[in-house]
Amino acid sequence: MDSLSQIVLGGAVAAAIAPAAHRRAALLAGAALGTLPDLDSLPIALMSDDPVVLMTVHRSFSHSLFVLPLVGLAIWWLFRRFGHGRVAEAPRRWFWAIQLALVTHPLLDAFTVYGTQLWWPLPVPPTMWSSVFIIDPLYTVWLLLACAVAWFARTRPLARRALLAGLVLSSAYLGWSLLAKGLVERQAERSLAAMGLADAPRFSVPMPFNTLLWRVVAMTPDGFVEGEHSLVADRGPIAFRAYRSETGALAQVADLAAVRRLAWFNHGFMKAREREGRLELSDLRMGAEPDYTFVFAVARREGGQWREMPPQQLRLPWEARRRLGAMWRRIWQEPPADAAASL
Repeated sequence: MDSLSQIVLGGAVAAAIAPAAHRRAALLAGAALGTLPDLDSLPIALMSDDPVVLMTVHRSFSHSLFVLPLVGLAIWWLFRRFGHGRVAEAPRRWFWAIQLALVTHPLLDAFTVYGTQLWWPLPVPPTMWSSVFIIDPLYTVWLLLACAVAWFARTRPLARRALLAGLVLSSAYLGWSLLAKGLVERQAERSLAAMGLADAPRFSVPMPFNTLLWRVVAMTPDGFVEGEHSLVADRGPIAFRAYRSETGALAQVADLAAVRRLAWFNHGFMKAREREGRLELSDLRMGAEPDYTFVFAVARREGGQWREMPPQQLRLPWEARRRLGAMWRRIWQEPPADAAASL
């Protein structure tokens, strides 16, 4: 999730657990701890300039449920042993405030489609429940309000009530997102089965800033299909559009280190395209055809063969304003029955 969401989640969790007299300090400490796991970007950038490494190592060791409890324990011990302050006054409460402010960070990240390596260093693919967009105001606003009320109410009972309400409402929103995803997945299963794609690998993800409009992608032998489903407007099957991918070229470069790493990280949901003699791989999970956030050039054609090249991340332009306007209209309007098209 975005940094603001992680800051207010960490602050709300810590302040709800710490003693009332420590509430403002807990808000600040929780905000810092809620941000801490994302500071992995700095050591990763110092370690490598490979864009594939930068993408796939983010949310790994610093988001591991094996690592963070040990980090929390070390922080708690240091403050209790040498701080002689609030942690020493209420060690049990501060232990759980620190632990939960840290651990809730990767758990919240796992609700997005990017993927979070909760079980690092085990070589399992990143967890991606993909039920909320990386920025969702309806999740964040309750925690932001709760932290603001708690800051000014300080030790009064209103502060604790506000914090609990914010945590309950934001958690309920995550629960709704999972329910909404289940409804979309059920419709996607029926629609894809009617197309002969019942067993095709697929994923669903909410469109930006909401959980009412969803994007569904399923892989096919020669590419993928993409469609949208509005929980408000749509009543019929999902209208999928078919797109081609250079699957033959992708198979030829499958053993390259960058390609193996990307396939593991994105669960195989990627599109291959040859452009200007280079093979470009797009992560289908983030974006929508033809615009994607993560696109990497991984190989160059030489003499009819694909040769490995240092991966390059491509910054391709796309019209965000037009996309968002069309998305907003699509939430409330079902497309015509003949909207699907093959390319």
